[in-house]
Amino acid sequence: MIHDAHTHTLHSDGLGEVFENIAEAERKGLSLVAITDHSHYLLRGNFNAYLSEIRRWGEDSEITVLAGIEGNITPNGVDVPDWMAKKLDFVIASVHEWVDRPEQYVELVRVALLDENVDVIGHFGASFPYIGYPPWEDLLELITLAEENGKAFEISSRYRVPDLEFVRECIRRGVKLTFASDAHRPEKVGNVGWSVSIFKKAGGKLEDLLFEEFL
Repeated sequence: MIHDAHTHTLHSDGLGEVFENIAEAERKGLSLVAITDHSHYLLRGNFNAYLSEIRRWGEDSEITVLAGIEGNITPNGVDVPDWMAKKLDFVIASVHEWVDRPEQYVELVRVALLDENVDVIGHFGASFPYIGYPPWEDLLELITLAEENGKAFEISSRYRVPDLEFVRECIRRGVKLTFASDAHRPEKVGNVGWSVSIFKKAGGKLEDLLFEEFL
């Protein structure tokens, strides 16, 4: 069941090679690891090299290795084009730009939940301690959108979000979840203890995870 669906490498702002992330995941006994570098680095022309490197090392690995990407949610949409999404195993969409109010953050996530290319919402709520928390009704609306559109939320050990009540509601609604270290160094890959803890406290089971068939 233990997996890490959000890691970075030298292909964006990470500090390790693809094979180093995979090796660390193997060493820690993970069932699955995903390489999910930032889209704005890969749009500059090195996407094919990125993808081929992940596939090459994945073929030699004893665990499941997925090729993903972390897109940026902007007011104009998620910056992962159709041609890129079609070649990947999955797409994470995250809010990275600064917003001043929680309703702005919620609106950005709503945009991503309606994007056909998006599979997972990354580190949802990481900005809330700084900009304020939206009302529970707004959060329920996003969970409903995720349920209706087949989207998942990651449980981020790096940011320790979303909270227990949100995770529990996702499980109740059948919204899938992933574990995520958001590692930017190879040694951090697989550090998903907080994700696992919250998931278990919320009553999560294997069938509540997005990549169940690989776990």
